[in-house]
Amino acid sequence: MIQEFIIQPSAFPFEEQQPWSVVSHLCPTIDRLIEKLDNDYNIADGVAIHKTAVIGHNVTIKAPAIISAGCFVGSNSYLRGGVFLAPGAKIGISCEVKTSVVLEGSAVAHFNFIGDSIIGHDVNIEAGAILANHYNERSDDTVYVWHGGQRLCTHLSKSGSLVGDGCRIGANAVLSPGTLLKPNTIVGRLQLVEQDSAVSHAAS
Repeated sequence: MIQEFIIQPSAFPFEEQQPWSVVSHLCPTIDRLIEKLDNDYNIADGVAIHKTAVIGHNVTIKAPAIISAGCFVGSNSYLRGGVFLAPGAKIGISCEVKTSVVLEGSAVAHFNFIGDSIIGHDVNIEAGAILANHYNERSDDTVYVWHGGQRLCTHLSKSGSLVGDGCRIGANAVLSPGTLLKPNTIVGRLQLVEQDSAVSHAAS
């Protein structure tokens, strides 16, 4: 599945093809990757930051995390739960990124939440957009994914989006849990992407 959305080669090794499996195992994967890093990284307490990365004021990065070459993390941002930023990825000011992979050349503007998600290459996410990872409004909060005409169960209560290479997500848009965006998809400003509607969920 992931290879349909992430076309270009990446610094992150996708050993599994289901995005929810990747994010659910992200912490141990990052721990293993940190062990293989060279002296170009400053490594302390499970956080590896490349010497060319720029980290703004008052940023909190909780282990495990890898911030690769040429990355930028803006002031007051919060990275937690296992975060991998590939070379050249940018996180703007006052963002929260939780248990996610952001691939080469992608940019998250500011005041964004990225939860349990995989963001492909050269993706641009405008200010205030949310990649939600939890259904607060459902009695059964299990996240399902629609792919190839099938409704697939992640068996997780927290699972975000798989955003393909080259996508553009407008300001204050919301991607609901389990969203799959094909490469080069454009999501308009203020748009809600809800691929597993409450009606289909109730009928299952």
